[in-house]
Amino acid sequence: MPSDARILIVDDHVDALYALESALAPLGYLIGRATSGDEALKQVLRGQVGLLLLDVRMPGVSGLEVVRYMRRLEQTQHIPVVLLTGFGADHALTSAAFRLGVADLVMKPVDPWALRTKVRYLYDSHQRHLALQREVRELRALLRKNAEPAEHHPRPAPPHPDARSPLQRPPGAHAGELEKDRT
Repeated sequence: MPSDARILIVDDHVDALYALESALAPLGYLIGRATSGDEALKQVLRGQVGLLLLDVRMPGVSGLEVVRYMRRLEQTQHIPVVLLTGFGADHALTSAAFRLGVADLVMKPVDPWALRTKVRYLYDSHQRHLALQREVRELRALLRKNAEPAEHHPRPAPPHPDARSPLQRPPGAHAGELEKDRT
């Protein structure tokens, strides 16, 4: 795996954490765990979270509140979030989640194969996006460096036009005739 960013699984039920972790283990990604919204926010703010699997209903800070907070901060607003719920389809929850930019809303119990497919796609897409952002920043820095005034980075003078091509004999001239002209 090229990145050291983790997938953070957040659920207040430890058995659900273990089930989700074992479902994602075959992917080979680094996995972190949190049992509350507060703990999840702390880990996300420390960095190195590439995707968040987040239970919606937890005591204290709910999953939606975590997402609301993340979307307000530049450093966390683009981290993909998959919300998990065990309370069935709820139109209000679904529309609130997608208004906040949640990537998906998954019902528990989860299908491990479907979850792995979604997580792999979202995680890898996010990592490619971050890599492209880094490359754009590097290219812009290079352009700025090359666009600095000439007094900071003097360029060597181009070679004289006569120095680019070897001396050529005039058409029809022989080596002896050139020697006569020099004397």
